[in-house]
Amino acid sequence: MTTAATLPHLWPAPLADRALDATVEVPGSKSLTNRFLVIAALASSPSRLRGALLSRDTLLMAAALRQLGVGVEQDGPDLVITPGPLRGGVTVDCGLAGTVMRFLPAIAALADGPVRFDGDTAALARPMGPVLAALRALGVRVDEHGEAGRLPFTVHGRGSLPGGQVDVDASQSSQFVSGLLLAAARFDHGLTLRHTGPTLPSLPHIEMTVDTLRAAGATVDATRPAIWQVAPGVLAGRDVRVEPDLSNAAPFLCAAMVAGGAVRVPGWPATTTQPGGLLPGYLERMGGAVSLDGDVLTVRGTGVVRGVDLDLHAAGEIAPTLAALAVLADSPTRLRGIAHLRGHETDRLAALAAEITRLGGQAEQTADGLVITPRPLTGGPWHSYEDHRMATAGALVGLRVPGVEVEDIATTGKTIPDFVGLWSAMLDA
Repeated sequence: MTTAATLPHLWPAPLADRALDATVEVPGSKSLTNRFLVIAALASSPSRLRGALLSRDTLLMAAALRQLGVGVEQDGPDLVITPGPLRGGVTVDCGLAGTVMRFLPAIAALADGPVRFDGDTAALARPMGPVLAALRALGVRVDEHGEAGRLPFTVHGRGSLPGGQVDVDASQSSQFVSGLLLAAARFDHGLTLRHTGPTLPSLPHIEMTVDTLRAAGATVDATRPAIWQVAPGVLAGRDVRVEPDLSNAAPFLCAAMVAGGAVRVPGWPATTTQPGGLLPGYLERMGGAVSLDGDVLTVRGTGVVRGVDLDLHAAGEIAPTLAALAVLADSPTRLRGIAHLRGHETDRLAALAAEITRLGGQAEQTADGLVITPRPLTGGPWHSYEDHRMATAGALVGLRVPGVEVEDIATTGKTIPDFVGLWSAMLDA
C-alpha cells in the first residue's frame, strides 16, 4: 500500500492514454462505518463490523471511542466493538472529521465527566454552533475555548441526560441532526428533534442514520417532515457488513466517461441510503451508459461528457467530482442546492472555482452552487485544501489535461486508504 510518507507533495496526475477496462474494489462506506461505530458503542452487547473502512476519519472515530472507554479492536479485517461505561476526563482528537466532531458531543454528554474536543487547524473553521446550542437546550454545560460555535470546546458529561424536545437549524449540515439522533435512545426520555432552518442538505444521510438506528432496535418516528422522534430504549449489538463507499466510487466511475471505456465497481447495493447511490442517474444525464449486473455497477463512456443542470442538495458530497467532470464537458453545467459545501473540510465552492480558474477554466459561484463553462485547460498545480474530495477531483481533471499536479494527494487517506494505488491500477488494467 502506498503511504503518505512515500507520496510527493505535488503528485503528477497521470494521463489516460487509452480507453479504460477496469474493476475497482472500493473500500467500505465512511458514513456507514462511523454510524455503526457510534451505535455499537452505545449498544448492550458487542458488535462486529465486517468490511469497515479503515481510513483516517474512521480511525479517528475508533480512537475517540476508546478514549471514552469503549473497546474497539481490529480482528483481521473486522472491527469488534465492546461497549463500556462512558468516561470523562479525556480529550477527543477530531482531526478534520465532521462525523467525529458532530456525532460525539451528544455521546460525551453521557460520560461521567468533562470531554474536550479539538482538531486540526482547518477543523477550527467548521461550524458547530447548532450542536452546542442543542446540547445546552437539553441541559448540558458546554465551555467554548475559542471562536463561538467552533472547536475547541468541552462538553461536561453528567452520566445521563433527560432528553426531551429540541430545535436545531441543520441548514449547514445534516450531521447536526444525525449526531443528536444517534445518542437519543440512551436519553432518559428519548428525543424529539425539529429542524428549523430554511433548507436541509443531504437528507439521505439522515435517512441512513434512521435506518441504522432502527436496525439496532431503536424506535424512530420519521413520519413528519423535518421532525424525528427517538424513543428511549436498548440498542442491540450486531454483526453487520458495511457497504462500499458509493461516493468514493465516483471518481473511478467518472474516469470511464473522461477516458472512454468501462469501469466496474462490485458490491453496489440494490437499495441504499448513501447519497452516492444517486450517482448512476447523474452520470447517465452526463452521457454515460450505466448498467447493474447483479451487484456490479458498470459505467461506460466515450470520452464525450454532456453539460447538465443538476440539483445536488441530496448528494452534495459528490459535487466536487461532478464539477471536475463538468470542466471536461462539451457545454456549460450548473450545479445547484449545494450552498452547504461552504462549511465542509474547506469552502468547496470557492476552492473548486479557484482551481478550475487556475487551470484556465471558467467557474462562477452562485448563491447555492456553481456554473462551469468549459474552456481549454493547461497544466499546473491543483490545490487540495486538505480536502480529500478536492484531491480526487484534481486527479480526474488530470486524466485529460497534461501537467496537472495535485497538492497533497495523501489527504485522500481521509476516506480512501490507498487512492493512488487504486487509481494507478485502474489505469494499468
